Amino acid sequence: MSQRTRPSRRDFLKNSTVAAGVALAGGLNIARMAHAAGGDELKIALIGCGGRGTGAVANCFEGCTNVKLIAVADAFADNAWSCLANLRKEPKYVDKIDVPEDRIFVGFDAYQQAIAAGPDIVFLTTPPGFRPIHYAAAIAAGKHVFMEKPCCVDAPGFRSLLKTNKLTDEKNLKVVVGLQRRRSKEYRPKIQAIHDGELGELSFFRAYWDGGPIWIRQRKPGQTEMEFQMRNWYHFVWLCGDHIVEQHVHNLDVCNWVKGGHPVKAKGVGSCHCRDNRGVGQIYDNHTVEFTYKDGTPMFSSAASRRTLGRASPSLSTAPKGSSSCRVGRATA
Repeated sequence: MSQRTRPSRRDFLKNSTVAAGVALAGGLNIARMAHAAGGDELKIALIGCGGRGTGAVANCFEGCTNVKLIAVADAFADNAWSCLANLRKEPKYVDKIDVPEDRIFVGFDAYQQAIAAGPDIVFLTTPPGFRPIHYAAAIAAGKHVFMEKPCCVDAPGFRSLLKTNKLTDEKNLKVVVGLQRRRSKEYRPKIQAIHDGELGELSFFRAYWDGGPIWIRQRKPGQTEMEFQMRNWYHFVWLCGDHIVEQHVHNLDVCNWVKGGHPVKAKGVGSCHCRDNRGVGQIYDNHTVEFTYKDGTPMFSSAASRRTLGRASPSLSTAPKGSSSCRVGRATA
């Protein structure tokens, strides 16, 4: 490996990656864990300037010192400008933003320009359908990465992800993904207790994600179909991967964490039945899936609109939005 591809003295991952500040939006304070070594600034480029991207930068500003946002990129100019305007409303963030107009990039190739602007770490917070392409470009350019979940929405994206992961290891780059429950003070001790055998042998898992209607942005005169779908990305499978991938992945990840592995089989059903805006896109609003782990342990997974099912079931621990849960079944004698 050439010296050029190794992390510099900004090897912020010696004390855990600064990007964890974004993944820990649930409230963990990482100010003591993440910083740019040697006193120099860690430069950030944001790719995807919607609510999550703006929030990711704010989380990083709150949790870390010696960081500076130097570039933003989005398919739409209004998103990029709105992101910066919202961040600049907070006085304590102003000195951490150095984004002149020539580093506000817009369009489908904006991610390439942001990566080339000289950041140390790239935040990938666009709709997840674009994640594998952006991830591959960032790693090829030798950048550390924080990327929101999900990391891909289909099989080709998954294969791309695995290929990029190999290059990430070869370059000794670091990546953090926004599956924040793995870092939650609410979850960690409970999962550890399960791993320590306090519940005995687990015979099954149940995972739920029940919620209400999701947002939608109405079609505007003259808007192309591509723009309409991208601005309503949660409603289209090629952009979000459907509800299981986009949201329920949190609870499935908790079950995998408990189990220490991934399911090897799945069978399920679903439909779009109860949303007021059904027909706008392609995603389901209810589904039931039975996953099976390698040793035969089943995981019963379901999700539906709260308009149909009412309140969510009690959770293994306090869920961030009170709308989801993961439960485990204790073996009986």
